[in-house]
Amino acid sequence: MVAGAIAVGYAPIGLRLSEFDPQATAFWRFVLAIPIIAALAIRFEGGIRKPSVFSVLTGLFFGLDIALWHAALVRTSVANATFIVNLGAIAVGLLAWWVLKERPSRLWPIAAIVAVAGAWLLSSGAAVGGVGATEGDLIAAAAACALAFYFLFGKIARQTTPPINVIFWATIASAAVALTASLIMGETLTPPSAQSMIVPLSLAVIAHGAGQTLIMAGLGRTSAGLAGLLILFQPITSAIAAAGLFNENLGAVQLFGAALILVGVWLAGRR
Repeated sequence: MVAGAIAVGYAPIGLRLSEFDPQATAFWRFVLAIPIIAALAIRFEGGIRKPSVFSVLTGLFFGLDIALWHAALVRTSVANATFIVNLGAIAVGLLAWWVLKERPSRLWPIAAIVAVAGAWLLSSGAAVGGVGATEGDLIAAAAACALAFYFLFGKIARQTTPPINVIFWATIASAAVALTASLIMGETLTPPSAQSMIVPLSLAVIAHGAGQTLIMAGLGRTSAGLAGLLILFQPITSAIAAAGLFNENLGAVQLFGAALILVGVWLAGRR
C-alpha cells in the first residue's frame, strides 16, 4: 500500500507536466496502461480472467474520482480540493465497517482524526489559484465519495480476483469514464506530437501500472480502514516532489501536517 501510494504521488506531477488537458491526460494514462497491466497479468497471474462485477465497479468509481477531482481543481482552490478528496480515503474505513462489518481497531478513530488534521495542514500549502467556490467544493466532495467506493469495491473484488486482474478490468472501465469526460468537456484527444505522449506513458507505467496494482495488492492484505490512511502517503509524496521540481517549498505547517499523517498511520496500525 505504501509503495503504491508513493508511486501514485507522481500523478499530480504528471498532470501538471502533460501537454494534454486534464481529462484527456487521464484517458491516455488509462489506455496506455492496459497493455502493460495485461502483460503483468499474463506473467504473474497466468492470464486474464473473466471480469467480475466488482472489478468493473472499482474502475467506474476510480474513473469518476479522477474526472471529478480534475474538474474540482479548476473551480475551487487546490487546498480545498486536496483536503476534501482526501476525506474519501478516511471515509472508506467507516464504509467498510458498515458494509463489510470490518471493524477497525479501537485506536482507528483517533488515528483518523490525527490524519485528517495532518491532511488539512499539508493541503494548506497548496492554495495557489482558485477562489474556494462552493461548486468546486461540492464536486471535490463527490470525488471523495467516488474514492471511498473505489476502495470498497476494490476490497470486495480482491476477495475472489487477483490484484492485477482487478486493475486490468478496472482500467478499461476507468478509460471509458475518462473518454466520456473528455468528450463532455470538449477536450482534444489527438496527440499534438509524438513527444506529447511521454508524460501520459510515464503516468501509465508509474502511477497506474505500478501504483494502482500495488495498492490493489495491498488492499487484499490489509483492512480497508488502515488502507485508507496509508494512501495518504500519496499527497506527502506529491508535495515533496513538487517542492523539488517546481520550487513549491514546504513550510513548517505543511511539514507538521505530513508528520501528523505519519502519526495517524502509525496509530491505525497498532492493536
